[in-house]
Amino acid sequence: MALKLKVYTIFPEIFPGFLGFSLTGRALEEGIWSLETVNIRDYALDKHGSVDDTPCGGGAGMVMQAEPIYRAYEALVEKIGKKPRVIYMTPQGKTFNQNIAEDLAKEEDLVFLCGHYEGVDERVLEMIATDYLSAGDYVLTGGELPAMVMIDAISRMVPGVLKNEDSGVTESFQENLLEYPQYTRPEVWEGKKVPDILLSGDHARIDKWRLEKSEERTKARRPDLYEKYDLPGRALEYLLKDKMLHMDMIEDIRRGKADILAVREDGVLTKDRSGGAYRITAKTKDAGERLLSLTDPTGAVYVCHQKFVLTSILERFGLKNFNECYQVIYPKKKAPDLPEPDEAVEIRELGETYAANVEAHYHLYHDEAYIRERIASRQMIGAFLDGELAGFAGVHNDGGMGMLEVLEPFRKRGIGSLLEVEMIRRELAAGHVPYAHVFVENEISAALQKKSGMRFASGSVFWVS
Repeated sequence: MALKLKVYTIFPEIFPGFLGFSLTGRALEEGIWSLETVNIRDYALDKHGSVDDTPCGGGAGMVMQAEPIYRAYEALVEKIGKKPRVIYMTPQGKTFNQNIAEDLAKEEDLVFLCGHYEGVDERVLEMIATDYLSAGDYVLTGGELPAMVMIDAISRMVPGVLKNEDSGVTESFQENLLEYPQYTRPEVWEGKKVPDILLSGDHARIDKWRLEKSEERTKARRPDLYEKYDLPGRALEYLLKDKMLHMDMIEDIRRGKADILAVREDGVLTKDRSGGAYRITAKTKDAGERLLSLTDPTGAVYVCHQKFVLTSILERFGLKNFNECYQVIYPKKKAPDLPEPDEAVEIRELGETYAANVEAHYHLYHDEAYIRERIASRQMIGAFLDGELAGFAGVHNDGGMGMLEVLEPFRKRGIGSLLEVEMIRRELAAGHVPYAHVFVENEISAALQKKSGMRFASGSVFWVS
């Protein structure tokens, strides 16, 4: 399916211009994409082809009238049998970029509306415009040049335009990286030599070199793009420097549960997709403050990994409730052996019928809807003695193990250890690093974690709400 582009303009003679040359021009001739210009003056209401008038309310310049543009649009809708995507060229629009080009290249019909003078009557824009795009923060005489630029970028993304199919995915701005340096023959020019690695024939090393150069160039020339580049990889690189302290953030990213909001040399900020909690770690108080400025404190929950960040949160947002926790991690790949209690205990996944029972006995908080969601997600297990629920445990929606409770009549019988080890084994089987947050004042739970082989991070984690 060829991409069909139409340009609504009062200067149709400008097109195709440079679009008729090189790769785009050859693809245009081959019918891989098509370009049609529509002279808005052909739809004027008078014989003079008038399409503009003075602005209502006074002011300098002229404004393009609504009726000729709308008549041209209606004629197209009748012809193709549907409403096309209409892009209005305006400095007030969203700045055009490669991602937008790739998105628009997937369309079947695109209309570019080129304004002039002081713009276009707002009423027709409200009726037909689907996108408002800008070529940059400056003003041009009309929309034709921006339209050409955008059409060039869009048409390149149409399958078949670039004969080397890899070209479209290795150019600047792909994956938020600028393109690496390019060289050609002769090998030596004006005393400057082509880098030896490009002449080595070792394509693996060449690819590595090109990636490194793209990263270097992007970081130096476009730090704004570099901030968006490989966020998971760069976040993990930072967090793994103290993986015990940051295991909650690491696992959140590895499991695809985190939106990475910022990665800097002095800190990382993420947000849970499931629970919505902000997770933040920083090297300094100032770094933490900068990361906190990117958050919306309205109804927010924060998980921070330094005491000075906790202080900033309390002072900045006026929050008062917080809990200090140990972060505990199971460090081995080999699953621990299940303990063998004196009595026959059956471990199985909990069904929905146990939600109310769990909610009634869980000592930390009461939220039956949350318990039901965890059960429905197959993230809660129960220990049974003679068919009676003796205890339970689960995995929270953020990935941390918890919700462990042994009912009063069944305590001090090894059931807590059995549930804890079983959860560790299940998490390992799922490819996860088992971890949990334990309130520092909960000595019984802390002792259970040590007994089960969990290791304690050197610092505390703070939950703030």
